[in-house]
Amino acid sequence: MTDLQSITINTDCDFDLISTLFSGQSFMWNHLPFPDNTYASVIDNTAVLLQQLSPDQIIIKCGISKLYGFDLIDFIRHYFSLDVDHQRLFPEQFRRRYPDLWKQLIPHMNLRVMRQDPFEIMVTFMCAQGIGMHLIRRQVSMIAERFGKEIPVETVAGTLQLHSFPAPSALASADPDELARCTNNNRIRAANIIAMSRAFESGSMALACVESGNCPLDTLRDTLQLQRGIGMKIADCIALFGLGRFDSFPIDTHVKQYLWEWFGIDAARRSLTEKNYRYLQEEAKNILGEQYAGYAGHILFHCWRREVRKMKSY
Repeated sequence: MTDLQSITINTDCDFDLISTLFSGQSFMWNHLPFPDNTYASVIDNTAVLLQQLSPDQIIIKCGISKLYGFDLIDFIRHYFSLDVDHQRLFPEQFRRRYPDLWKQLIPHMNLRVMRQDPFEIMVTFMCAQGIGMHLIRRQVSMIAERFGKEIPVETVAGTLQLHSFPAPSALASADPDELARCTNNNRIRAANIIAMSRAFESGSMALACVESGNCPLDTLRDTLQLQRGIGMKIADCIALFGLGRFDSFPIDTHVKQYLWEWFGIDAARRSLTEKNYRYLQEEAKNILGEQYAGYAGHILFHCWRREVRKMKSY
């Protein structure tokens, strides 16, 4: 049983915790049935609870003082990319060229792109092929409950049972039928996750993650795509959300839609062949710049879903 201690963190910027956690980049955070809008997950086999006090303050509740060897505050600042200057995400020429769009984006500029555990993101986005966010969240929750560790934590509302995301070894040795029950009975998806987990446990995929910041983005994506079940979009999501490659620009249906509606890129109306996918990425980077194209693209994605599609569920 873990007793939690509270630390208040000044974010030094406007920060929307809820939009960040539930914008389609993470699926292990859950809203707890408490009256104070508390959100919980397990990081480094440790329960972590978060609560937003104000636009520039959050409370973190955790039973240990370090996560993955980093002081708690330093880890959280890195995890939520609080070191990234959002003034650099959209170039001045973008604001001048798309003034109406910029006005729509301003309320969403307090969303942060997270730096998450690479293995967790690999499995999560392998589960995400062709399904909605509620079903992705359900699959990820089932995988954690069945193959992760139970993490009990004592709160003012009583004992809370959380689950860690499974270690690579747990999924590498998983029974395919049992894992398939957690992946919407998709046996191919389960088999691909097991194969990827074995590659990660053996060191080949893990090494690619370690070296991800020191190689060209194309090389990283090609390495990830050697694994069955990881295509172009999933590789880009892994790079962006799990490996901190903010230059990686994933494209799905929503991104295609806003590339056409907001930027008039005619190729966005055509199917996503590999050639067209790469072409659209280059067009997006011409508009957004190279360094933060994926980061800015996720804010555009969130804005499109909320402001244009009026989608509320995540």
